[in-house]
Amino acid sequence: MYSFMGGGLFCAGVGNILLIVSTATDYWMQYRHSNNYMHQGLWRYCTPSKCFTHTDSIAYWDATRACMILSLLACFIGIIIGIMAFIHYSSFDRFDKTFAAGVLFFISCFFVFLAMAVYTGVTVNYYGKRYGNWRFSWSYIIGWVAVVLTFFSGIFYMCAYRMHECPRSSNTH
Repeated sequence: MYSFMGGGLFCAGVGNILLIVSTATDYWMQYRHSNNYMHQGLWRYCTPSKCFTHTDSIAYWDATRACMILSLLACFIGIIIGIMAFIHYSSFDRFDKTFAAGVLFFISCFFVFLAMAVYTGVTVNYYGKRYGNWRFSWSYIIGWVAVVLTFFSGIFYMCAYRMHECPRSSNTH
């Protein structure tokens, strides 16, 4: 049980760091414009000499930003509850902290997956038709790695929950 929780905490910790880096950096996409490579993130776009804040409130950027922030929050709260479950913190005995942490990691996975899907779909449809020389960049790739890590965090915590629950349910019969 503790090895599953330790693995879940490791994946969640790394996933949360990757979510922060992915959300905060400006390398979601790179493209060539006027013989210069430019790049953009969720908050800014950059030319070779200077970065500018996105001033337009475009729905897919707003949706991606909101989902990434919600994913960060769910993962962070899941880590806190997962640590409490790992050290047997005795408050909140009315719910199983291992199960709650697993659910929060799956919620985090859902939100980051939704953010990545929205960004991917709109970017491919918009930039794919208008620009020939563009590509997704490392911030975007880190976001997809965070999807995998938060998913496995949820899996690890659900396995730990099942290992913890199985002996308890067999004693009641």
